[in-house]
Amino acid sequence: MNRRQFTLGSSTIVAAAWLPAAALAADKDGERPTWKPYEKAISIDGLGGLGRLDGNGEPPFTEAEIDDARQSGLTAVRLSLAPSGAFWFNDAAFRLTLDTISAWDQQIIARPDAFVLVLKGADLLRAQRERKCGVIYGFQETAPLGEDLDRVEMFHKRGVRVIQLTHNRRNLVGDGCMEPGDAGLSTYGYKVIEALEHHKIVVDLSHAGRRTTREAIAAAKRPFLIGHTGCAALADLPRCVTDESLRAMADKGGVAGIIFWPYLRRDTQPMAIDVIRHVEHVIDVCGEDHVGLGTDASLSAIERTPEFEKSNREMVADMVQQGIFERGRPADLYMFIPDLNHARRFEILAAMLAKRGHSDARIAKILGGNFARVMSEIWA
Repeated sequence: MNRRQFTLGSSTIVAAAWLPAAALAADKDGERPTWKPYEKAISIDGLGGLGRLDGNGEPPFTEAEIDDARQSGLTAVRLSLAPSGAFWFNDAAFRLTLDTISAWDQQIIARPDAFVLVLKGADLLRAQRERKCGVIYGFQETAPLGEDLDRVEMFHKRGVRVIQLTHNRRNLVGDGCMEPGDAGLSTYGYKVIEALEHHKIVVDLSHAGRRTTREAIAAAKRPFLIGHTGCAALADLPRCVTDESLRAMADKGGVAGIIFWPYLRRDTQPMAIDVIRHVEHVIDVCGEDHVGLGTDASLSAIERTPEFEKSNREMVADMVQQGIFERGRPADLYMFIPDLNHARRFEILAAMLAKRGHSDARIAKILGGNFARVMSEIWA
């Protein structure tokens, strides 16, 4: 199982060992925390996917996987359709990305009852109104562009609406968060930002190195996203952004989505309260208009199996070896939030936020209203 398949297919596995007894009982009885305005809210996952562990994480999806998308209640999910996690200094990434986009095109055409391709703000409203899952084409890496800026316009015509500048490693645009040199944006990187903004594609700074993040924020002329991240003030890890960058992001109207990965803590397994702490930290630093949710997980909740446990431990060990996770973390870290292991995790989190005294209006912004604002402005 490769990294992409794991992320799309296993990020929401049931982890009974981490769940409190009350949560297990509620799940067994078919009950869960609810938030009454959820059906009317726009909810957007800043990075996610479809698929179950027993699938391949790619179209075509089974009826059960499509039903998971419906049951989630999400208005839209931003996909990652470009390869990442390696050095893609040739046209392999370009060709593979075109094939992936074509596969998704076919899935959406085949199932108009379930999916809406999101190209503009009005499509978000349509998906919410029709109770379908909006699909936002995006990249987690600029490798498909190669050195050809004309491809920005071409990918826009193919439906791509969000492009992340870097993944963990260095690429032609700049340094990712795992590059120790932290060299920042390249000259070409500045041109890519200008081209993305010109063609009305949302810029995403997730995974960017600290210097790359600062320089990209300074270069941006329009609002942008840090679609799936955490707060360095709470967990000083390379994948998390500093308060300085959060304030600079907010000054330009951007939004940071809180990730559902172990980057929210440096010691044990993150839980829902850790997601909330990071959400509340962004609110404290730069206001309620600048925070969202980007799970980096599948919409499906899937049963934990011995095969998964083995694959999960191997993946964690590999990520420790790469330096992505620190040594000493639990060997069975999960790339999901155990007590949010439900297709309607956004609603569960909303109910928890409401219980902590957050207003319905604020919660609606966090679930997707803030993302919708930036996306609609850029895509207009």
